[in-house]
Amino acid sequence: MVTALAPSRFRRRAQRGLLMTELVIAMAILTIAVLPLGYSYVREGRVLRSTYQRAVAVEIVDGELELLVAGAGRAFPEGITNYPVTAGAAGNLPPGKFELTRTGNHLRLEWQAAKRQGIGPVVREGTLK
Repeated sequence: MVTALAPSRFRRRAQRGLLMTELVIAMAILTIAVLPLGYSYVREGRVLRSTYQRAVAVEIVDGELELLVAGAGRAFPEGITNYPVTAGAAGNLPPGKFELTRTGNHLRLEWQAAKRQGIGPVVREGTLK
């Protein structure tokens, strides 16, 4: 009777071993498939953040340049000066600075991040009216 149970136990162990092997292979395939998705999700988040920050910088620079061109630019001296921005949305930008360059009636307003972050500088130019 002992000999009759041995093949059955061996068969069950073999089946369990095959099942474990299949499980490990399935987990490896799942991991290989999910890791690139996780990486792309993180990368997409960075791209979205930098795109949003660039859009904020463009809106601020465009709005401020409109005011400067309309006549507020006459209050600034010739040359390069730091331009103070009071827009609340500027708090969503990474650390950086706004610079106004005035050459006669020509105005150039630029925002540039303190560190390189994939946003790039935002530059607009106009002429005083």
